[in-house]
Amino acid sequence: MFLILDIGNTRAKLAVFEEGSLKRLEVVLTPKIFEKIFDFFSEFNITHSIVSSVAGFSADEVARLKELLNPIFLNAETPVPFHNAYGTPKTLGVDRIALAAAAVQQYPGKNVLVIDAGTCITYDFIDANKNYLGGAIAPGIRMRYRSLSEFTAKLPLLETCAPDDFIGTDTATSMHVGVVNGVYNEIKGLVNQYKARYQHLTVVLTGGDTKFLSEQFKNGIFAHPNFVLEGLHTILIFNIAND
Repeated sequence: MFLILDIGNTRAKLAVFEEGSLKRLEVVLTPKIFEKIFDFFSEFNITHSIVSSVAGFSADEVARLKELLNPIFLNAETPVPFHNAYGTPKTLGVDRIALAAAAVQQYPGKNVLVIDAGTCITYDFIDANKNYLGGAIAPGIRMRYRSLSEFTAKLPLLETCAPDDFIGTDTATSMHVGVVNGVYNEIKGLVNQYKARYQHLTVVLTGGDTKFLSEQFKNGIFAHPNFVLEGLHTILIFNIAND
């Protein structure tokens, strides 16, 4: 069995894969990661593991992870099943590397645009020949709501809500239209730009706001909430096979 760790600044995802299938997924606060690793080891026969972290580890934490798991630590030097044609490949985030790996594994021979809607909204494009070309980074939904409140004197901080119409009739609905309708049209516009250049395009939506945004789009986009974990699993398999 394979243990996949996707560690963020505040939360971490732990997933167990067996024969290509996700068997267990848990989300914990990042400080609880080692406690949960012990739980997983007592429950599953873990043979290989991979760690993706945007937060970074102290030297002591790295040593502890190596002692517990001897994992692959994903970085820009890790072998991956695609060609990284990014202009600054060493600056490409590990989450975006994982998304590209999932795209080439699950949609072989296709042009794929992966939209990861989380704290930021990232757009990652991989062509049909397994070339990662790049994409875009934009503020996420919650970041947009917070910026309206924090950078103005009177606008409130609202919870995310889909507007009923594109015309806001008061301050709150105007903010919802500006944020949610703005994100919707941003995504729709970028997808259309890619389709104009790459006619046969597969669009994948993932990240924390997957469910909310997929309800806005209705069809034409494949929703994969665990695409990063699936990509990390793909990279782990690739490295085991080429070890």
